[in-house]
Amino acid sequence: MAKRDYYEVLGVNKNASADQIKSAYRKLAVKFHPDKNKGDKGAEEKFKEASEAYHVLSNSERKQNYDNFGHAAFENGGGGRGGFGNFDFSNHFSDIFEDFFGEGFGGGRRSRRSNNRGSDLRYDLSISLEEAFSGKKQDIKFSTSEKCDTCSGSGSKPGHQAGACSMCGGHGQVRSSQGFFTVQQTCPQCAGAGEEITHPCSSCNGQGKKQASKRLSVTIPKGVDDGTRIRLSGKGEAGSRGGSSGDLYLFINVHSHELFKRSDENLFFECPVSIADAALGTSIEIPTIDGGKAKIKIPAGTQSGKQFRLRGKGMPYMRGNDFGDLYVQVNTEVPISLNKEQKELLEKFREIENEKSNPSIRKFFQKAKSFWKN
Repeated sequence: MAKRDYYEVLGVNKNASADQIKSAYRKLAVKFHPDKNKGDKGAEEKFKEASEAYHVLSNSERKQNYDNFGHAAFENGGGGRGGFGNFDFSNHFSDIFEDFFGEGFGGGRRSRRSNNRGSDLRYDLSISLEEAFSGKKQDIKFSTSEKCDTCSGSGSKPGHQAGACSMCGGHGQVRSSQGFFTVQQTCPQCAGAGEEITHPCSSCNGQGKKQASKRLSVTIPKGVDDGTRIRLSGKGEAGSRGGSSGDLYLFINVHSHELFKRSDENLFFECPVSIADAALGTSIEIPTIDGGKAKIKIPAGTQSGKQFRLRGKGMPYMRGNDFGDLYVQVNTEVPISLNKEQKELLEKFREIENEKSNPSIRKFFQKAKSFWKN
């Protein structure tokens, strides 16, 4: 039976773009895929027909030959470099379907080696707020796997080399037929490496790595916050048989401080003052996170809860040279355990104080009286 026109097979015209041709083939391939139409010979033939048409029309040179000579361009190896003679479409399907659907429909790229990269590691490191402010260097010790010194990570006994895998012949991939399709998968024997250790190293049993205790000097940058994650590339577990090492991740835990509370790069500090100092005004010295002191002036009549801002006295930014601010909150403390003289003075003060001295109290009772009246 004469072959149908390839454009007719895909349902496109000769002026169709590459994207239109690809889209048309995708719809037909999904519709007539043998896995969806098991036992349906008609669907299998339509799938073959569509795939053959796509193979020709998806290539600009083959498409031009087809436009000029029709099916004759590919008969008996004709059509010059664009011809394909008795091309085996079943071997080409896996490549076509990988472009469309990834590894699930035909097998994936022919990689000779699987990913032998070592595992990433996590290390939890606790520091103080002062250390987070200034940064620090610290030695850490942890258990990991390192490259075997005896075989230099190859896994083979010195003087020997790994041979080609007997199952995949060194390709790292194996093929199996499933009906019309040829499915390509990672070799289960060599895990995609394409080689076998015929003479394993006695020190690492052919793994190319072995357990060891590792000591490392790490630098904690200034300004780190609680929960900061620091990545040390290549400091994780060694890879298998020459694979690259994983990474080491430091997770920083910053202890809470007895004086300061932190919010991003800003610090907060509560400072108690006496009633007399808050009423009359005073100057006080407060500690700063760098170990120094700062002086602030408390104006007369300062109310409890009032905040004072000290610019640049907070935590450093991890990126850049700027610093956050320090906020000092004044909390007025009511005296307790008064002696006789103090009580007498306060009694006298209460007798002579007037409403003007306590505007908030006066406003409160005015509102209360209005509430009771209504």
